[in-house]
Amino acid sequence: MSDIARVGVVGCGLMGSGIAEVFARSGLDVLVSEASGEALELGRTRLGNSLATAVQRGKLTDEQRAETLSRIAFTTDLGDFADRDLVVEAVAEQEEIKNKIFQTLDQVIERRDAILASNTSSIPIVKLAAATSRPEQVIGLHFFNPAPVQRLVEVIPTLTTSAETTARTENFAVQVLGKEPIRARDRAGFVVNALLVPYLLSAVRMFESGVATAADIDKGMEAGCAHPMGPLRLCDLIGLDTILSIADSMYDEYKEQLYAAPPLLSRMVDARLLGRKSGRGFYDYTAS
Repeated sequence: MSDIARVGVVGCGLMGSGIAEVFARSGLDVLVSEASGEALELGRTRLGNSLATAVQRGKLTDEQRAETLSRIAFTTDLGDFADRDLVVEAVAEQEEIKNKIFQTLDQVIERRDAILASNTSSIPIVKLAAATSRPEQVIGLHFFNPAPVQRLVEVIPTLTTSAETTARTENFAVQVLGKEPIRARDRAGFVVNALLVPYLLSAVRMFESGVATAADIDKGMEAGCAHPMGPLRLCDLIGLDTILSIADSMYDEYKEQLYAAPPLLSRMVDARLLGRKSGRGFYDYTAS
């Protein structure tokens, strides 16, 4: 059995709220933090809406929804994470911010063998581990959106992660969360994004060069290759800023052209056309 019962999630955006929901639905004591009270309320609303949708779709009962919410507490003070057994960082893909969070968690968490995990898609885990005095307890635990639905998690040990931490993390993912873990080396993109992002960038280049419309590119992969969602709709779902951040990180590490972001992607991010979360990306969501 897992020795992890009290968990924390730093960040309550799209991924953080989803991870918190996964934890709470697994019967864990969950504490969620955000940088401000306003962001925390948005995250609380996002969590509530997701659980309400699960009830509407018959995935949860009203009683289970209420029980899940009762397991989640909220804070703006990382000092409240002192008693946590595992904490997952799920904030924006900015190395400086993540490093500060890991420094703080290292200082406040009392249990010396507590696991400090990151949900980063692109930043080397070992850089975050180096910000702490316990690098052997730091590991990547990468969920996929939407976290309550997607069964996969990537477990990413670093050169300094202990074998015990890796085993405990994988055991927790399987036995407590009911997820299917795969282990990846600590390299930009890990397994899934190293394969997925070049494909998405190729679709952006095709649209940019006028080969086909966004709708036809997506229809081609959905109807022709049985993909559940076309690449440009998937970009909008993930967030164009996230795609750009992952691509830039992978290009910085490998210097291979297939990881280079197309100019159109950069321009859309500059224009804050980020996809679903901003209302517009390759498609317009303002009417839906």
